[in-house]
Amino acid sequence: MNTLTLNNGVEMPALGLGVFQTPPEETRAAVEAALDTGYRHVDTAAAYGNEREVGQAIHASDVARDEVFIETKIWISDYGYDSTLHGFEKSAGKLGVDQIDLLILHQALPSKFEKTLEAYRALETLLEQGKVRAIGVSNFMVDHLTRLLEVAQVVPAVNQIEVHPYFQQREVQAFGTKHDILTQAWSPIGGITFYRDGEHRSTLEDPTIVEIAQAHSKSPAQVMLRWHLQQGRSVIPKSTKAHRIAENFDIVDFDLSGEQLAAIDALDTGKRGGPEPEDVTLEAFGRDIPEA
Repeated sequence: MNTLTLNNGVEMPALGLGVFQTPPEETRAAVEAALDTGYRHVDTAAAYGNEREVGQAIHASDVARDEVFIETKIWISDYGYDSTLHGFEKSAGKLGVDQIDLLILHQALPSKFEKTLEAYRALETLLEQGKVRAIGVSNFMVDHLTRLLEVAQVVPAVNQIEVHPYFQQREVQAFGTKHDILTQAWSPIGGITFYRDGEHRSTLEDPTIVEIAQAHSKSPAQVMLRWHLQQGRSVIPKSTKAHRIAENFDIVDFDLSGEQLAAIDALDTGKRGGPEPEDVTLEAFGRDIPEA
């Protein structure tokens, strides 16, 4: 699998396994299957409740620790300088590692943005101390990034946002490109369009995507992942099924044409599947993150 070079020179596998909403009891098997397939990048989060199982699978595998890129996220309940430093300790303890490859803030906290800025300053400290190799953010919009860059000492390496054919966030992506912030797509095959109630059809059944998939003898999911990679994004598709995990990895032996890329680009509806970033508050989304 190809790697992407982050803005601080760190190499990150372009494709990783996501474990959002993967129950802890299923996480270890999913990560083991991914590592056996060839994945070398796993994305988890403190709020997912499965960091411990991710760590167990990595340590139980035959793959050396330094060959696996571990990414996790600090939840909003642990924002603030000291709380975020402790949030790292909780995540590292559950993962069973001394160093995390990429540590990001899970959401902006617009109603208490000073706490967001303090949390990011803690990430900068962890980076300076060598406890993390790269830092970034998730679900940050242009205004959040603009305010962050006004005070940040380190430009985020990554902004992980919802991106799939039906919701492409081009303005956020363009801002990231301008400032050398890599866009990492969560729900890259549009899973959020079919595992939550929505107004549009499943991306897996979209006629344009299905037609392109048939032309390449690939699945719609493989076509969408290839679309992301050809446009320079990182992707973290989630699955708990070994055959799907393997299928999602099998995307390096074909290329989409310029016309096919443009056809997928044209599917954007502008409709977000996840929470509106401005609606994220401690009152609505706060939860205690257990100790390691």
